[in-house]
Amino acid sequence: MSVDVTNETQWTIDPKVFSDLGVWVMDQMRVSTQSDLTILFVDPEPIAELHERWMNLEGPTDVMSFPMDELRPGDGKTVMEGVLGDIVICPWVAAQQAAAAGHGTLEEMLLLTIHGILHLLGYDHVGPEQERQMFGLQRQLLLTFIAVRHSVGAQVGLP
Repeated sequence: MSVDVTNETQWTIDPKVFSDLGVWVMDQMRVSTQSDLTILFVDPEPIAELHERWMNLEGPTDVMSFPMDELRPGDGKTVMEGVLGDIVICPWVAAQQAAAAGHGTLEEMLLLTIHGILHLLGYDHVGPEQERQMFGLQRQLLLTFIAVRHSVGAQVGLP
């Protein structure tokens, strides 16, 4: 499994934390060890441009996912190889959401990374049942990842 993390912002982000998270989530979801994922952290302007181009919605958003090979969660028997896709995250929007929710920016960006991976695997939240399933799974994955690591051990700082 390969997870490439690129930070194009002034935020201090530990790429290893997000790479480890990506590998861990793909493993939990039984995605092939031959699959690749890219996580990109960008400023509000680039994500706003992507948001308008692909979703016809104005303004920056928190996370966007761009699937490549349309991989799905594995059954443990079938090997799904390929490029999972790209996740684009805006730390500024994540920080605003974290403040509103009463938790840290790092936790919010970890949650957004998991959210993006689940979208790449075909999960969605357009209806109440889909939302319940996806949000429950992403919360379970986040809490388990944090518990397994005992401490994320990274800091996210303002530029």
